Amino acid sequence: MKRLKIMIISMTLATTAIAQGVMDVHSHLGDKPSAAIATANMIVRIAEIEVYPQYMKEYLAFANEVDRLSIEREPGVICLYPMQSAEDSCQIRILEIYASDEAYQQHLKTDHFQKYKQGTLHMVKDLKLPTMKPLDPETMKLIFKKQR
Repeated sequence: MKRLKIMIISMTLATTAIAQGVMDVHSHLGDKPSAAIATANMIVRIAEIEVYPQYMKEYLAFANEVDRLSIEREPGVICLYPMQSAEDSCQIRILEIYASDEAYQQHLKTDHFQKYKQGTLHMVKDLKLPTMKPLDPETMKLIFKKQR
């Protein structure tokens, strides 16, 4: 349980950094960030998914496809970062960051998301979609400064 709490806190901090990094990229390029990517409007989630073991390979193929297509095709999808637990391969976590609730709602309607959702319904044992709140966006800017 302690490891899970540490993982959630770490992922929340990383989420904030990623969100802030999007803003830094735009300012570095001389672009003014649009209202659609203002951090205050972002939806941040960590999808907690448990997959039945017999479907793992098939599930991962669906998940990788929807994540790639969403990032490529949807400007409002800032991050979909899937991860598999090293301790329990049936535990999947996806760091999700959307520019706004509108971007999230649009994402749910896309053909690639619907293909994923309908195709994996029988594979998913449990699903939780908690919305996360960044703890300290100002401090997280430092992470991206170190990467430059």
